[in-house]
Amino acid sequence: MITIKDIAKKANVSEGTVDRVIHNRGGVSKKTASKIKEILEYHNFSVNPVASALASKNKHFIATLIPTYNDADLFWKYPYLGILKGAKDVQNFGVKVNNFTYNQYDTSSYLNSFYDLLETKPTAVIMVPNFSKETKYIVQKLEKLNIPYLFLNIDIDGFKNMAYVGQNSYMAGYIAGKLMNLSVPRPATFLIIQLRNNITKNKAVSNRIKGFNDYLKKNKINSKTKNLKFESLNNSKETKVIINTYLKKYPEIEGLFVTSSRIHSVVDCINTPYLEKLELIGFDITPQNIACLKNDAVSFLISQKPFEQGYEAVRLMADYLISKKEMSNNKVFLPIDIITKENVDYNERNQTVFEKVNNKNNL
Repeated sequence: MITIKDIAKKANVSEGTVDRVIHNRGGVSKKTASKIKEILEYHNFSVNPVASALASKNKHFIATLIPTYNDADLFWKYPYLGILKGAKDVQNFGVKVNNFTYNQYDTSSYLNSFYDLLETKPTAVIMVPNFSKETKYIVQKLEKLNIPYLFLNIDIDGFKNMAYVGQNSYMAGYIAGKLMNLSVPRPATFLIIQLRNNITKNKAVSNRIKGFNDYLKKNKINSKTKNLKFESLNNSKETKVIINTYLKKYPEIEGLFVTSSRIHSVVDCINTPYLEKLELIGFDITPQNIACLKNDAVSFLISQKPFEQGYEAVRLMADYLISKKEMSNNKVFLPIDIITKENVDYNERNQTVFEKVNNKNNL
């Protein structure tokens, strides 16, 4: 590979002159600069991004805005770990990542965390747009300040986000419909449980439901679906009464599709006689969901690859900031993994390894 020293020799100039042309620092005549650029182009010379970032002393600050995780809902722990891994990988490129979190059920927490984020004067923002109205306000602020942003995990139409990084939610729901039909290969009734219907217009959830129903419709499967909506599952006693009353009222229900990562909470609410006759499908391999999978309470889990979502979002944004190249595809879909109790221990290895290392370093 040709080096700066080689180029300087070919152009009969100093290495410093070549370096100034590469990094557009000026102080070089147009004729000499043109000659050096011709040599660079001829040899398809590419600058080491680490050296480029360090040489120009440009520091980029990516701010991330994601929901806080807790023991009851561990899903957001994994995008966070992916962000941490991405941050470590890009720090030598002159990119620093600062993380801000908010209560996913509280709009004021969402906005307050955003205000804290703005005070750090970020170069770019990676955000989970959990509330439509508040997201519109946040995006207007970012666009006014010319701060590029991308959406993570939740995709909302009508915005100028550089990219969306996450799952193809429609296809995930379509696959869930196929898995349910394979589990119950006869005309039946399936119950779809949807959470937080009134808090946010979560396109991912609606797309999963549409994909699930479209699989049955397009394949002319004579099965029906019913919908049961909850604002949250925090009140387990109330939820338990509602679910079991519903299952008693509709004994023809043979399958249950939970459109979020909280399928373990649903399992905990279902009485054993109903649970034994149901096929359950949900999302994400949180520890609680894995336990349900291994004890046969859940038939399948569909992974959103949350660790990879966080990691890819950081890498994409860092590449954009360093190279200044527009993203060729603004929909970055992660693989859709079907998880069973037989293969669950072999999935998300990168996530598991990084989590162990991170926990060890934080001891």
